[in-house]
Amino acid sequence: MKSSLIELIEILEYKVQRYIEGFDTNVHPYDIAEILLELRDYDENIYLQELEKFPEDLKASVLIELPKQCHEEFVEHFTTNELADITNTLDTDDAAEFIRNIEEVDEDVAEEVLQNLPKEDRDNLETLISFGEYEAGSYMQTELFSAFIDEQVGDSIRRLKSLKAAKELDSVYQVYVINRKKIFLGSIPLEDLILLGPNVYYEELVKDGVNTVAVNALDDIHDVVEVASNYDMGVIAVVDSKGKLLGRITSDDIYDIIEDRATGQLYNLAGVSDEAEQEESLLNIGKHRAFWLGINLLTAIAASVVIGLFDTTLQSFVALAVLMPIVASMGGNAGTQTLTVTVRQMALGDISDDDAKKTIKKEVYLSLMNGSIFAVTIGLIAWVWFSIPLLGVVIAISMVVNLITAGFFGALIPLLLKKADIDPAVGSSVLLTTVTDIVGFFSFLGLATIILL
Repeated sequence: MKSSLIELIEILEYKVQRYIEGFDTNVHPYDIAEILLELRDYDENIYLQELEKFPEDLKASVLIELPKQCHEEFVEHFTTNELADITNTLDTDDAAEFIRNIEEVDEDVAEEVLQNLPKEDRDNLETLISFGEYEAGSYMQTELFSAFIDEQVGDSIRRLKSLKAAKELDSVYQVYVINRKKIFLGSIPLEDLILLGPNVYYEELVKDGVNTVAVNALDDIHDVVEVASNYDMGVIAVVDSKGKLLGRITSDDIYDIIEDRATGQLYNLAGVSDEAEQEESLLNIGKHRAFWLGINLLTAIAASVVIGLFDTTLQSFVALAVLMPIVASMGGNAGTQTLTVTVRQMALGDISDDDAKKTIKKEVYLSLMNGSIFAVTIGLIAWVWFSIPLLGVVIAISMVVNLITAGFFGALIPLLLKKADIDPAVGSSVLLTTVTDIVGFFSFLGLATIILL
């Protein structure tokens, strides 16, 4: 083995030992997962062998820090009993995600893992897995700290200490107040309980006012993120249609959803698939990228057809061929600016259907302002460069037309896609580039034919 590989194994084993013995509180499962991924790049078998040495609780903690494809590798390497032990150690939201990842590889193995769990845990996970991919219920964690409205603060704190000592609960931020039918009545920050006497009843706290914000288990997870952001909540309660408390969505999941959505939009704007890029098969990645490249080829041909309509004009004025890319490039860049801003604001919920007209107007005005400035600039440059005053006029008018078009369609395309229930980020850039290229070439060469010939 290479010396660097030996050193990597030694570092990993040292970190794991320090973590297990509790000597180094700075060692986090994430740090161990990062070293494991480096080791995996060297030798996948050694990586799995080292992982197998971990105690179950550490193995589970490291698992949730590893990417999805690593979860799928576990299916081939560990027995169903071992997978069940790992699952049983995870928090319910992480355990449900792990089972879903196993299902994608082998549904029979996933079912066997569930059958090897205690009945209560199995029923709990099956409920979470039954929710749709983008429903809030699939992201919630059923472990939480709740208290009955007719309960005293002191009694609930003692129960919390027992739960923490038994390691049945971690990352406690709120106490969720419920009635005896488990109907959610509100949440209170845990730090506020410290200021209260042990004999205070929760009923008194609820009367004084508590945070009653909650989301339904069937709500779209992206709407949940907006609620958490609007109300500045790191953790949010999840209820059913009757208001019964089911669980909570914690800050780590909220951050992951925000990151995944931002990454997905970035990939979609570039015409690539977020899921495809995570695959290890170059063939699969290439196929997904080739689809949008193929669309780009067709749109490029459409733009070339427009240019071909004015071949006589181009032959008469070689200067047009020199200046033509400027018009298309400026239109494309201006459109991309508008498109990026519009898609991002839509993702953040800053643009509703009622704001659509206002958004389009704003972008058209901005495009007109910038178009006028750059039209004068390029018009003067073209005049001086080729000593043809009318050529400067042609490119100036074309620049204004194309930048206004870019602003209009840069805002309109994502709004129309959203109305059609299509992700606004998917394919918007391809459609916009087509419009700006065709309008840019047609306006420039058309005006040149009318004015210069």
